[in-house]
Amino acid sequence: MSAISAAYIGRRAAQKERVRILYRRALKDSLNWAVHRHIFYEDADRLRARFDANKDVEDLETIDRMIADGEAAHNKWRHPDPYVVPWAPGGSKFQRNPIPPSGIEIVYDYGKEETA
Repeated sequence: MSAISAAYIGRRAAQKERVRILYRRALKDSLNWAVHRHIFYEDADRLRARFDANKDVEDLETIDRMIADGEAAHNKWRHPDPYVVPWAPGGSKFQRNPIPPSGIEIVYDYGKEETA
């Protein structure tokens, strides 16, 4: 295997990973814009069609430019207030019950203390 083909294979693998990540981010972000599932399914179909329309492009420079354009478009149209799962970091229930401060001891023997 020559160095040129190894470099080509490595670059193509990196491009495929960037496209996969871009597609997943765009798909997850479309959930923030869609109020109902039937709207999300239509948006997901349109998004998939946009990615499938360019899956046969072979020129590395064109692919890099298309990925950069797609990432720029995604950043431009990202939802300003995305949905966050309530118990995840940034959610409304995240660390609702904080850890007790040091110096407060919790006794777990539930009345089984030894009497002296």
